[in-house]
Amino acid sequence: MESTMMRFPLTLSCVLERAGAYFERTEIVERRPDRSIARTTIGNFYNRSRALAESLMKSGLRKGDRVATFLWNDTVHLEAYFGVPAAGGVVHPVNIRLHPDEIAYIVRHAGDRFLIIDAALLPLLEKIKNQAAFERVWVAGAAPGAPLPAGADHYESLIAGANGNFTYPILNEDDPAAMCYTSGTTGRSKGVVYSHRSIVLHTFAEVMPDAFGISQHDAVLVISPMFHVNGWGLPHSAVFTGAKLVLTGMHFDPAAILDLIVSENITVTGAIPTIWIAVRDALEAQPTRWKIKNTLRAVVGGAAPPAALLRALEKFNIKLMHAWGMTETSPVATFGSLKSNLLSLPECQQFETRCKQGWSVPFMETRVVDAGGAVVAWGGRDPGELQVRGPWVAASYYNNPETADRWTADGWFKTGDVATIDADGYICITDRAKDLIKSGGEWISSVDLENAIMGHPGVHEAAVVAVPHPKWQERPLAVVARRAHSEVTAAELSEFLSGHFAKWQIPDAFVFVSEIPKTSIGKFKKTALREQYKDWKWC
Repeated sequence: MESTMMRFPLTLSCVLERAGAYFERTEIVERRPDRSIARTTIGNFYNRSRALAESLMKSGLRKGDRVATFLWNDTVHLEAYFGVPAAGGVVHPVNIRLHPDEIAYIVRHAGDRFLIIDAALLPLLEKIKNQAAFERVWVAGAAPGAPLPAGADHYESLIAGANGNFTYPILNEDDPAAMCYTSGTTGRSKGVVYSHRSIVLHTFAEVMPDAFGISQHDAVLVISPMFHVNGWGLPHSAVFTGAKLVLTGMHFDPAAILDLIVSENITVTGAIPTIWIAVRDALEAQPTRWKIKNTLRAVVGGAAPPAALLRALEKFNIKLMHAWGMTETSPVATFGSLKSNLLSLPECQQFETRCKQGWSVPFMETRVVDAGGAVVAWGGRDPGELQVRGPWVAASYYNNPETADRWTADGWFKTGDVATIDADGYICITDRAKDLIKSGGEWISSVDLENAIMGHPGVHEAAVVAVPHPKWQERPLAVVARRAHSEVTAAELSEFLSGHFAKWQIPDAFVFVSEIPKTSIGKFKKTALREQYKDWKWC
C-alpha cells in the first residue's frame, strides 16, 4: 500500500512565493552604514529576490554554483538568502571578520564562482585577490559612478537586468541551498551545506511556540550576523511567517541595538551572551534612556548565560531564553523554554533551569555517551559527550573526508560538548571537551566557574582556562574584565565563589584585564588565553 499524499518539495522558492502572496505590505527595516533608517516591504523584497534569481541565471549561474556574500545584515543579504537558492544556486555567506588568509582558503575550498560584496568591504577583496578569484563580482552600496575593481559591476545593474519573465528552475528539496563554514576553532574551517528541505524544516521548528514562537504579529530583530549560521535562521523565519523584519546593518553596538528595539517595537531577537552583557551595562548606565514597553523575547546562544544576566535584564523587560546549536545543526537544536510541570518551581530553580541549554526541538534527537560508549540515562549525574541527529543536522563536512570520525557508525554527530541530561530532558553542557580542567584527577567545569564569576556585580566578563601545574597537572586560572568603576579583587572573587564551589575547584589565580579576547563571532577566545598563560608561574 502507498500513501495518497502529494510529493510536494520543501523549497525556499515556495517560502518566497508565499511571502510575496500574503505579506507584500509587511515592513522590512534596515539600519544603513550612516545609521539612518531605510524602510521597504516584503513585496519589494520578493520582486528583487526574483529579479536576482533571473539575472544570476542570465549571467551563467548553473545549478549548484556557489555565490559568496561579503555582506552585513542588510536587505541585499536577505535578497541573496532567497534569490540565489531560487535560481538553483548555493548562497555562501562568508564570515568577513576572519583573517584574510582564512577567508581566501574558505572561498577556494567552497569553489565560490560569484561574489556579492558591500562597497565598504572592497579593501578586503583587494587583500585576497591574489589568493581567491571570482568569475563575476557585484558591488552593493557603491555610489553611482564610483570606481569599481576591474571586472566588477554594480549590484543594482544586475537587478535591473531582469525583465520579470522568470520561471523557477526545477528544484528538488534535497538540492543544496546554502552553506556556512565553522569558525575553525579546532583547525581549518569546515563547510556545512544545507539543503532546501533542511532549511524549511528548521524554520518550521524555530517558529514553534516552545522555540522562538514567531508569527506575523511579531517584529524580529536580526542581531547575529547573517554570515554566522544563517543568521540563526531568523531571516528565514521572519519571511516564512510574515513577521516585520529589522536588520542591524553593520552596527552591533548596544546603543544601536537598543535604539532599534525601542523604535521598532521589537518582540523577538537573539544574540550571544557578550552582546547581552553589553546591553545590560548600557541599560544600567542609562536606565531612563530606553523604555521597552512589552516583554522582549530575547534568545541567547553561543555560550551559557549566567543567571545574574537573566535576572538583570528582566528588570528592563527583556526575557532571555537559552538555545543551543552549532553550524552543523543549522543551528537550533535545543531550546530552554520551561515545561509546564516546572512552572510551580521556586523562582531560583526556574532560573537555574533556564540557564541550561534546554530540551530538544521536535525531530531533533540528543543523547549523552560516556567514555565507554554507553548511552547515559536521563537524570544521571555522570557527564558524557553530547551527540545529535535530525533532519537539519549535517551528515558530513563538505569535501573533507578526513573528518568522518566526527560521526558515529549509527549516524550521530559528535558535538565535542560535555553534557548531562536531567530527568526532564534538559541538557546542561558543562564544557567543551577541550575546555574541561583536570586537576589532581578531578574534572572542573570552566563554564560553571565563568558563570558564577560573572554573577558578581563588579565583573563584566570572565573566562577560565586550564594552566599547567607542577603538582596538580592543571589548575584553573580566571581572566576577568571588571565593570566600569569596579575595583573588585581576587580575594573578593575567591570568597564570592566559596559559597558555591569546593576549595579545590576555585581558581588559584585571577588575572584582571581590560578586555577578554574574542573570536570572530564574539565568543571568548580561550585558545588565545591558553597560549598567553601557558607559562604561568604558580607561587
